[in-house]
Amino acid sequence: MFSLLSTPPPLKRANLQLLLEYAWSSEAFTATDAMSIGLTRSTIIDLLDELASCGLVTELPNSRQDGSYQKGRPARRFEFAADAGVVVGVDAGREHLTTTVSNLRGSTISTSQVEVDPEADSPETRRDLLRRVVTDQLGVTGHAFEEVAAICIGVPAPVDGRGTSPTHVDRFWQRTNPDFVTVFEEQIPIIRVENDALLAAVAEGSVGGGVGSTDFVTFLSGERFGAGIVVDGRLLRGAHGGVGEMLGLDLVAGAEGVDGLGLRAARLAKAAVADGNVLPGSPLLRVEPEQIDGKLVLEAARDGDPDARRVVTEVGGVLARIAGLVASLFDPERVIIAGGVAPGADGIIAAAREELPALLHLPVPQLVRSELGAGVVSIGAVQHALSSLRASILDL
Repeated sequence: MFSLLSTPPPLKRANLQLLLEYAWSSEAFTATDAMSIGLTRSTIIDLLDELASCGLVTELPNSRQDGSYQKGRPARRFEFAADAGVVVGVDAGREHLTTTVSNLRGSTISTSQVEVDPEADSPETRRDLLRRVVTDQLGVTGHAFEEVAAICIGVPAPVDGRGTSPTHVDRFWQRTNPDFVTVFEEQIPIIRVENDALLAAVAEGSVGGGVGSTDFVTFLSGERFGAGIVVDGRLLRGAHGGVGEMLGLDLVAGAEGVDGLGLRAARLAKAAVADGNVLPGSPLLRVEPEQIDGKLVLEAARDGDPDARRVVTEVGGVLARIAGLVASLFDPERVIIAGGVAPGADGIIAAAREELPALLHLPVPQLVRSELGAGVVSIGAVQHALSSLRASILDL
């Protein structure tokens, strides 16, 4: 993998970093183009030669060779070497592990998902499974561990700045994050472990509904409910990684528990069926009660079923109370609903929009659904691995 031939002095290192950031964010360019960063052309050429020698920049055919030359000395052309290494993002959920391998610009090379039996789960099996799925996915893409510049693993647990999770009363956090930060410590130079909702916020801020916003909240709604919170352009973490953990919802009347929106909808629909409060012909009666899930309820509501709509409206009210609580504390301009439930959440969001203004004294934030789908955490993991790499690439 790429590396500098020697450790540069501080000023040169700063200039290399500045030029590398320019190259990373640009297509093919010349030294003259790069003068926009404030360095002289001769300095830029010297730095480009050094970056090329360590494999981070590639020199392209000049303008005469590519047919665009008109007159004068043809300019040398360069581009960032996006294939000089890879980064890996993992969504290590309770019931699945999704692994994505991307190049150094974040373009996906390959992704895969394996299911996990949460009832047969243990810290040891999760560590072994993580190593296996990453190894298998690198085999698919044809990369060795030596080519992996950074990896980020998202987990459904609070995570501190060192990548560890605090002790949980039933050890759930230790099972979902069994010291993942040490699994690849002998093979990958940059390893990050982060809370999954925080990574959903990274994804939204990088390529999703949070682009251009410095104050937004991402609600990640899968089996459980969590939040990634950005204030003044900074992701909030807390001393133990607990910012955005929604266990406090137990104290909020009408929103108790950390169940995700889909689980809440399924639970309410099952209760309506059990109580006989569903009209004949409802899609909720076409399956056994235990087979009712959030997807069925949301689809039935979208298709106009009145009983499913009633459930969706009730879940929307719960979302409004949760959004109102978080908005009153952090004053976001936007609240994004992300995760597997997002594609079908329009009805829930519409109901929440109706109720939210009455719950706030501050200006009401926009309430929108994510366009990134169920892969939002793995997208965020890749983006976070890339940002970590960009910050320390010259130290590798």
